[in-house]
Amino acid sequence: MKESIFVFGRMLDDPLCAEVIGVQPVWQTAVLRDHAICSGAALADGAGLCPSAGARVEGRLLLLEDEALSRLEVFLGLRAARPCTVEVTGDSGPRSARAYLPDTICAGQTWSFAAWQNRFARAEVLAWREMLALVVTHPPEVLQARHPMAMSHAASSLRAQAEPVAASLRGRWQRDDVSPVHETRPYAWYFAVAEDDLQFRRFDHTWSATVKRAALVMSDAVTVLPYDPRRDVVMLVEQFRYGPWLRGAQNPWSLEPIAGRVDPGERPEEAALREAQEEARVTLAPESLLPVANCYPSPGAITEFLYQFVALCDLPDGSEGVAGLESEAEDIRSHVVPFARLMDMVARGEVQNGPLVLTAYWLALNRERLQEL
Repeated sequence: MKESIFVFGRMLDDPLCAEVIGVQPVWQTAVLRDHAICSGAALADGAGLCPSAGARVEGRLLLLEDEALSRLEVFLGLRAARPCTVEVTGDSGPRSARAYLPDTICAGQTWSFAAWQNRFARAEVLAWREMLALVVTHPPEVLQARHPMAMSHAASSLRAQAEPVAASLRGRWQRDDVSPVHETRPYAWYFAVAEDDLQFRRFDHTWSATVKRAALVMSDAVTVLPYDPRRDVVMLVEQFRYGPWLRGAQNPWSLEPIAGRVDPGERPEEAALREAQEEARVTLAPESLLPVANCYPSPGAITEFLYQFVALCDLPDGSEGVAGLESEAEDIRSHVVPFARLMDMVARGEVQNGPLVLTAYWLALNRERLQEL
């Protein structure tokens, strides 16, 4: 038996709709009256419905079999949508249909399908494929917790696919020089673990034996070291880090550059400006960002890719403080120190954060030039 489902917002994207329900959709245009499109906290959250006298929402009426409906409910449940019954007008006249409304919708906020489609549609498709692979073995609360990071990982994959491939020394290898044999995801929450059996091309162009590899599935991130060339000082941040604590470090608080993950639909430069404000209450100009290096910090074990920057700015007395997002339990203290002290701490081993060490040496090479700007 087929169910009539009224969809709107993200589900009007044809490739995403087909991926979600698993078949090419059969639909007719439909209108829901006395409602308007409104949005959640961010464009990526998708669209919701808000009562609005005289307004109308143009959508589609899908006729779905049980399996397709089940897949749709999983997808919409990733953002905690709830079902309701609405009266719509379709090509064949008025009729009742089921619709799904996200729980986190704010009346008065507008939502643009074109803007969402341009920034998020392709990532939604990739993230949904990851979620679909987890459905059988992971409960809904795990899927909801994983989905934001799946979106970030999907956006990272799209950036990786678009990067120019430099190969002046390394071989001109391609993705088809790796042959997956069996793929598993034994753990998924905010982060995830991939454990795969695969083969890869050897340097003599024969295939390797099947090997097992495991890695932590993460997303792209940024680091930012604010530098005041006039005063020759930098801003560092200090915070508790789980990795050193888990390793057994006597002092698991780490000195670092400002850092954070690149959100879906966000450019690395935008992430750098946002993180500087969130972690250190420093407002940076876009033109202040100087690229240091883009790199994998540990390519044998994690997928994280770092975009690293130095940011030219003023760091007057009193710039230090404690900041961070309460929603992420962040407790971050900032320090403004002379550049010479930073290099001394690197030499003495007080700085153990890899991106900060790399950025410090980059700044040592370029500091005189920057002071002359």
